[in-house]
Amino acid sequence: MQQHIAVIGGGWAGCAAAVRLTQRGHKVALFEASRTLGGRARRVELDGKPVDNGQHIMLGAYRETLAVMRSVGLDPDNLLRRLPMQMRYPQGKGMDFLAPKLPAPWHMLAALLRAKGLAWQDKLALARFSSLARWIGWRLNIDCSVSELLQRYDQTPRLIALMWRPLCIAALNTPPERASAQIFLNVLRDSLGAQRAASDMLIPRTDLSALFPTAAADYVTSNGGALHIGAAVQNLVQHGAGWQITAEKIGTMAAFDAVIIATQPEHAARLLDGLSNSSTQSIVPNAALQSTRAQLARFSYEPITTCYLQYDPTLRLPLPFMALQDDPARHHWGQFVFDRGQLDPQHAGMLAVVVSASEQAITLPRITLAEQIATQLASVLQLAALASPQWHGVISEKRATYSCRPDLQRPSNQTGLTNLLLAGDYTSSGNAGDDYPATIESAVRSAIICANLL
Repeated sequence: MQQHIAVIGGGWAGCAAAVRLTQRGHKVALFEASRTLGGRARRVELDGKPVDNGQHIMLGAYRETLAVMRSVGLDPDNLLRRLPMQMRYPQGKGMDFLAPKLPAPWHMLAALLRAKGLAWQDKLALARFSSLARWIGWRLNIDCSVSELLQRYDQTPRLIALMWRPLCIAALNTPPERASAQIFLNVLRDSLGAQRAASDMLIPRTDLSALFPTAAADYVTSNGGALHIGAAVQNLVQHGAGWQITAEKIGTMAAFDAVIIATQPEHAARLLDGLSNSSTQSIVPNAALQSTRAQLARFSYEPITTCYLQYDPTLRLPLPFMALQDDPARHHWGQFVFDRGQLDPQHAGMLAVVVSASEQAITLPRITLAEQIATQLASVLQLAALASPQWHGVISEKRATYSCRPDLQRPSNQTGLTNLLLAGDYTSSGNAGDDYPATIESAVRSAIICANLL
């Protein structure tokens, strides 16, 4: 039976939920507060230049994300550049780890044997970690920090600095000393521990809005759904057996059979706190709803900064992206650098430098941070011209992701009220072994769960 369903939030979770519900014959209304779909993975403009609000990298293991892209007529093979699993630093500045195109697990073994910049004790430590993780089925009886896990498995300081720390920060956007080891193992299991293609790194060739959200909106509206842009939802009211929504510029809309809240945790918490009933003007909190509210209130957040540097269009790095060693004491903030021109010719000469978990970096004036990152690139890449970009732009998302801690209790998709669900990368699948950190794939998976529940 067709239902009229409201999806609040036009990020990747909201767009994926709207698409799946539309495909199942429901009538969907998608509400987005901003003018651009995509949430924390969307196109923005800096000084008139179209860029993303953060440089992203995906994995071949992102099964649900790739599937929902294909379902609206997109071809991930054209939109994403697929590279083998790698951790490659500028020559002489770290290590060179590159997985060849061999069946799993031989691709990782060959990468380990060929890796440059690692001593034999480092390689043995990496092999030991992989073997022990497989032996325990990538599961911990009691979660701990990633740092504790690495210490328990006798990982060497050099391997931690060049491999495990940057991987942890890139995947969880949380430093190893406070990051969940179980969530980290989940990501490693589905990438390093799975089929070779699952470990491939997928870098967007186009802007993040065009990568899926724009096509998702077109799909929903062309199939009878409604898109409300610039319409922040102000409150929800339980209206008989359904739901009533009040949004900016629209007013009050009733007769929704179900609502999916697909916003960031703090926005979801505000909507849940403001719930009311059309007859009593209040909703008596049940245990499940109280638990959800309490869990949302406990979230803390981690920032991400992306620094864009524009050089002469003839500039080209040796690789599409490279790892960098951050060292705040030397004002080296960058952790990864991407050559946008190798991904999209329209961005020739533009580099994107990512600083994850960037608490210290975001305290600096943006011009100072850009200058220090440009100096870092010039030093490690041994190219003086990199110290003087033609243009720079800095985007800092202070609450880019939740802090993925071992003790974090994530809410389920069900709020405790009939046909009122939560979707987002912060929700739990109900099984700790299936939970992901704050990634596009986690957001899409949560959306699919909501669609299945309805």
